Amino acid sequence: MTSIVECLAADWDAATLIGRIELPEGPTPIRVRKGRVQDISGFAPTCADALARADDLAAFEGGDLGALADMDFATVWDEPSPGAIKLLSPVDLQCVKASGVTFAVSAVERVIEERARGDAAAADEIRKALKDKVGADLSAVKPGSEQAAALKTALIADGLWSQYLEVAIGPDAEIFTKAPILSSVGWGDYVGVRSDSAWNNPEPEVAVVCDATGRILGATLGNDVNLRDIEGRSALLLGKAKDNNASAALGPFIRLFDDAFTLDDLRQATISLEVVGEDGFVMKGESSMSLISRDPVDLVGQTIGRHHQYPDGLILYLGTMFAPIEDRDAPGGGFTHKPGDRVRVSSPRLGVLDNKVTTCDQAPPWTLGVSGLMRNLASRGLLGGAR
Repeated sequence: MTSIVECLAADWDAATLIGRIELPEGPTPIRVRKGRVQDISGFAPTCADALARADDLAAFEGGDLGALADMDFATVWDEPSPGAIKLLSPVDLQCVKASGVTFAVSAVERVIEERARGDAAAADEIRKALKDKVGADLSAVKPGSEQAAALKTALIADGLWSQYLEVAIGPDAEIFTKAPILSSVGWGDYVGVRSDSAWNNPEPEVAVVCDATGRILGATLGNDVNLRDIEGRSALLLGKAKDNNASAALGPFIRLFDDAFTLDDLRQATISLEVVGEDGFVMKGESSMSLISRDPVDLVGQTIGRHHQYPDGLILYLGTMFAPIEDRDAPGGGFTHKPGDRVRVSSPRLGVLDNKVTTCDQAPPWTLGVSGLMRNLASRGLLGGAR
């Protein structure tokens, strides 16, 4: 039996958590409140609907499914016990968006990828040449400021300018669609890297969930898997590098903001990463959201507005400062995933997102799309609105 409580924040029983589970009848939105799991499909058939009506959700009493601490959640690496429940990604109809190059360290690494043309062996030499010159300057620069424009002019003169630096310190953030609706995976599931990628890494991040107006309602943890060799060959290969089977992980739950957990708390959150390989390799790291170059409100504002609407809301990965460079095999070869890696992304107020790496072609295929979900909900009589 896998205890999900071990993967939750220390104050989880005082938090309001939103998630999805796979029941025999189909995907079901749940709320965890005061330690109890409630089926809220009678209030809203999807998590997107529930969050769209977040102000009314507090008064709704869902069907009690039991104490969260007593529930058995299945993982892909354990033999499931009879009656074990699969915890799904906590979003369904929301668009899955991501922002990139929002930390100085990741900006430098993107420039390295670009200059190395996806060759991990060449990256170390380029890193040494660029780090002192670019890294220190970027960390103190406010994107879009006069200082940023002056730095751009200086870097162009030195032949060091890059499209990645443009989104790192320029006025416009890098915002892209990470994954199709319903394709993200949750806690305890496989996370995928392409079998033809030889240089890749996890990207541990905070992700904020927003309603159709762009209001930030809460947050969860994410792994925005990155294929460094593919994107490094050309930024125009971003879709191939980012949008693949099982390549977007989110969870374990969305923690809604309240008096005890606010956006300001998120701005100071610490994010930790642990990768444990079946070959005995262990990698750990930690970063702080306080080092992000663009505020979450700014990133959301550049994602949704009069130019772009999301009627079912959205979830936005906020970017990472992790770009692992320690050698796993050959000296100078850097880090890359191997099948079987256990990846744990954690933060004290959000818990632990726990996944296992496989290749995208070996991960369980994504089969339930929007039309299939709608047919399922209709067959269960859940599309008639609140009861």
